[in-house]
Amino acid sequence: MTSIVDKEISKNAQPHSKRSWWILSVGLLAVRFVQGWIYWGGGSRRFIYGPQKLNPHDHWMAYKFQTAMPGAILGTQHIIAFLLHHFTLLYAGVIIFSAVELVSGLMLLTGFLTRLAAFLTLGLSFTLMLMFGWQGATCIDEWTMAASNFAMGITLVLLGSGAYSLDNWVARKNPVLAEKGWFRWLGGSTPLPLSDGAFKKLALVLFWIGVVFIVGTYSYYRGSVVTPFHGDPTGVKAHHIALTKGRIVDHKTLDVTMYVDAGTPTVPAHIIWIRLENAAGKTLDRWNAKTLSHLNPKAIHNIFAYQKVAPDPLLGLEAGLAAKATLELPLVRPLNNPSANSHDKIVMQGINGVVSTGMVS
Repeated sequence: MTSIVDKEISKNAQPHSKRSWWILSVGLLAVRFVQGWIYWGGGSRRFIYGPQKLNPHDHWMAYKFQTAMPGAILGTQHIIAFLLHHFTLLYAGVIIFSAVELVSGLMLLTGFLTRLAAFLTLGLSFTLMLMFGWQGATCIDEWTMAASNFAMGITLVLLGSGAYSLDNWVARKNPVLAEKGWFRWLGGSTPLPLSDGAFKKLALVLFWIGVVFIVGTYSYYRGSVVTPFHGDPTGVKAHHIALTKGRIVDHKTLDVTMYVDAGTPTVPAHIIWIRLENAAGKTLDRWNAKTLSHLNPKAIHNIFAYQKVAPDPLLGLEAGLAAKATLELPLVRPLNNPSANSHDKIVMQGINGVVSTGMVS
């Protein structure tokens, strides 16, 4: 490696720059290896060690993507919802995402076309932050992982593979190739083909992109930057259910759409009772846990095919994070004048004590 570095940076080198670059190339080994192992591990778990994660007939990655919807930002929740309704695109997306993880991770581990691989991991980190950065009930672990990977990706894009890499081996075997600008932009263990001033500008631009991205997402999820600390916008510690589209159908059925828009993905929410109340708060009808447990599954119309709302034998209704469904609740006492109930409200309580309300339209 030393001969390649000497040749490439001696043209316009500052004192000690050759030795400094050599030190950097060795010092970066841990960064390159860890970044590579993280993404290699993510891809290999699905393709090699846990293939059920890519099996649509099993509890596969679609469930994980759906649980990301409540807290996903910058419109990615709409992309996820679209993919969940289009299986072919969803499956292709899961395979491509996993393959990019696997290949870019292996490229970083071996130091092959390192800058290209690092750029790919920047895209993965950015996507993961937007989708999953909100998850992590105690230490925002998903945010921490994406932020760290983003910073390591920027470092490797700027500095390349360093020592003990295939890029370095290829450059030694093919000195002419080492002179090519495209090779040094895609990989290479030598500096980018830029002047010192241009390299500094590029590094500072990437630095400020990283600062804005990391500090901005942290401020949104947790505060502690320009606002006081706060729980993340989705409330990962407690399930919450949003109620919409409440209406009386044929004088005998209450239709209501429920969406688990907050909570932890590790356990489902449980709905233990639902009430229909008038504007004065008087109960017009009620469905307790026993009634909900025996609700006809055909009366539950799930919007998505993965996380679902379903009867629980003991605890009313069970619903995973991001489950969305329209319930058809039979009225015990049919309402003769549904139009008079436009100010009535639906009240739903989970087993955690959180109460959700919605209006009848």
